[in-house]
Amino acid sequence: MITVELARDLIGTGVLWEPAAGDRFVIDAELLAGEVFWISDLTVEVQTYRDQSLLGFNGTTEWALDSVTLDQALWLPREDQLRELLGDRLEVVRRLEDEWELTYAVAPGYVRTVTDADLECAYAKAILTL
Repeated sequence: MITVELARDLIGTGVLWEPAAGDRFVIDAELLAGEVFWISDLTVEVQTYRDQSLLGFNGTTEWALDSVTLDQALWLPREDQLRELLGDRLEVVRRLEDEWELTYAVAPGYVRTVTDADLECAYAKAILTL
Protein backbone atom coordinates (compact mmCIF):
# COMPACT_ATOMS: atom_id res chain seq x y z
CA MET A 1 0.00 0.00 0.00
CA ILE A 2 1.33 3.45 -0.84
CA THR A 3 2.33 5.71 2.00
CA VAL A 4 0.26 8.66 3.16
CA GLU A 5 3.09 10.95 2.09
CA LEU A 6 3.06 9.58 -1.47
CA ALA A 7 -0.75 9.88 -1.54
CA ARG A 8 -0.47 13.55 -0.51
CA ASP A 9 2.17 14.11 -3.20
CA LEU A 10 -0.11 12.58 -5.85
CA ILE A 11 -2.88 15.01 -4.90
CA GLY A 12 -0.35 17.85 -5.03
CA THR A 13 0.47 16.99 -8.64
CA GLY A 14 -3.18 17.11 -9.64
CA VAL A 15 -4.18 13.44 -9.56
CA LEU A 16 -7.95 13.45 -9.10
CA TRP A 17 -10.01 10.85 -7.27
CA GLU A 18 -13.48 9.75 -8.29
CA PRO A 19 -14.44 7.48 -5.38
CA ALA A 20 -15.77 4.04 -6.24
CA ALA A 21 -16.44 0.77 -4.45
CA GLY A 22 -13.19 -0.97 -3.56
CA ASP A 23 -11.18 2.23 -3.12
CA ARG A 24 -9.06 2.64 0.00
CA PHE A 25 -8.60 5.89 1.88
CA VAL A 26 -7.52 7.38 5.16
CA ILE A 27 -9.04 10.34 6.93
CA ASP A 28 -6.30 12.92 6.97
CA ALA A 29 -6.52 13.74 10.68
CA GLU A 30 -4.14 12.93 13.50
CA LEU A 31 -6.75 11.10 15.58
CA LEU A 32 -7.43 8.65 12.75
CA ALA A 33 -3.86 8.21 11.52
CA GLY A 34 -3.23 4.64 10.50
CA GLU A 35 -6.89 3.70 10.05
CA VAL A 36 -7.52 2.59 6.47
CA PHE A 37 -11.12 2.55 5.19
CA TRP A 38 -12.58 0.91 2.07
CA ILE A 39 -15.55 2.13 0.08
CA SER A 40 -18.22 -0.51 -0.19
CA ASP A 41 -21.98 -0.56 -0.48
CA LEU A 42 -22.20 -1.89 3.08
CA THR A 43 -19.84 0.26 5.14
CA VAL A 44 -18.67 3.40 3.37
CA GLU A 45 -20.51 4.62 0.31
CA VAL A 46 -20.22 7.65 -1.93
CA GLN A 47 -23.10 10.06 -1.41
CA THR A 48 -23.93 13.44 -2.93
CA TYR A 49 -25.26 16.30 -0.84
CA ARG A 50 -25.70 19.81 -2.27
CA ASP A 51 -23.52 18.99 -5.28
CA GLN A 52 -20.66 17.79 -3.05
CA SER A 53 -19.41 14.21 -2.90
CA LEU A 54 -19.32 12.78 0.61
CA LEU A 55 -18.06 9.49 1.97
CA GLY A 56 -20.95 8.28 4.11
CA PHE A 57 -20.28 5.86 6.96
CA ASN A 58 -23.12 3.44 7.54
CA GLY A 59 -23.79 2.15 11.04
CA THR A 60 -21.58 -0.93 10.74
CA THR A 61 -18.25 0.78 11.39
CA GLU A 62 -16.63 1.08 14.77
CA TRP A 63 -16.19 4.83 14.37
CA ALA A 64 -18.98 7.23 15.17
CA LEU A 65 -18.71 9.00 11.82
CA ASP A 66 -21.58 10.16 9.67
CA SER A 67 -19.68 11.38 6.66
CA VAL A 68 -16.54 13.18 5.54
CA THR A 69 -15.93 15.39 2.54
CA LEU A 70 -13.42 14.33 -0.07
CA ASP A 71 -10.96 17.00 1.03
CA GLN A 72 -10.79 15.26 4.44
CA ALA A 73 -10.08 11.88 2.85
CA LEU A 74 -6.80 10.84 1.31
CA TRP A 75 -7.07 8.28 -1.49
CA LEU A 76 -4.66 5.34 -1.34
CA PRO A 77 -4.79 4.05 -4.92
CA ARG A 78 -4.33 0.34 -5.56
CA GLU A 79 -1.75 -1.13 -7.92
CA ASP A 80 -4.26 -1.45 -10.79
CA GLN A 81 -5.33 2.19 -10.38
CA LEU A 82 -1.73 3.41 -10.31
CA ARG A 83 -0.90 1.28 -13.36
CA GLU A 84 -3.86 2.84 -15.17
CA LEU A 85 -2.62 6.34 -14.28
CA LEU A 86 0.80 5.48 -15.69
CA GLY A 87 -0.90 4.14 -18.80
CA ASP A 88 1.05 3.02 -21.85
CA ARG A 89 4.23 4.61 -20.52
CA LEU A 90 4.88 1.42 -18.55
CA GLU A 91 7.72 -0.57 -20.10
CA VAL A 92 8.76 -3.27 -17.61
CA VAL A 93 8.04 -4.37 -14.04
CA ARG A 94 10.62 -6.68 -12.49
CA ARG A 95 10.87 -8.26 -9.08
CA LEU A 96 14.42 -8.00 -7.76
CA GLU A 97 15.70 -9.71 -4.64
CA ASP A 98 14.17 -7.29 -2.13
CA GLU A 99 12.43 -4.63 -4.22
CA TRP A 100 10.46 -3.90 -7.36
CA GLU A 101 11.96 -2.20 -10.39
CA LEU A 102 9.64 -0.27 -12.66
CA THR A 103 10.79 1.09 -16.04
CA TYR A 104 8.59 3.60 -17.87
CA ALA A 105 8.77 6.12 -20.70
CA VAL A 106 9.21 9.74 -19.69
CA ALA A 107 9.34 11.01 -23.27
CA PRO A 108 9.63 9.33 -26.68
CA GLY A 109 12.93 7.46 -26.69
CA TYR A 110 13.68 8.23 -23.03
CA VAL A 111 12.95 5.79 -20.22
CA ARG A 112 13.42 6.01 -16.48
CA THR A 113 13.56 3.41 -13.72
CA VAL A 114 12.37 3.61 -10.11
CA THR A 115 12.64 1.01 -7.37
CA ASP A 116 10.86 0.41 -4.09
CA ALA A 117 10.21 -2.48 -1.75
CA ASP A 118 6.48 -1.91 -2.32
CA LEU A 119 5.21 -2.14 -5.91
CA GLU A 120 2.43 0.40 -5.35
CA CYS A 121 4.99 2.89 -4.00
CA ALA A 122 7.14 2.32 -7.10
CA TYR A 123 4.15 3.12 -9.32
CA ALA A 124 3.39 6.26 -7.30
CA LYS A 125 6.99 7.43 -7.53
CA ALA A 126 6.92 6.94 -11.31
CA ILE A 127 3.71 8.96 -11.63
CA LEU A 128 5.19 11.75 -9.53
CA THR A 129 8.12 12.15 -11.95
CA LEU A 130 5.87 12.71 -14.97
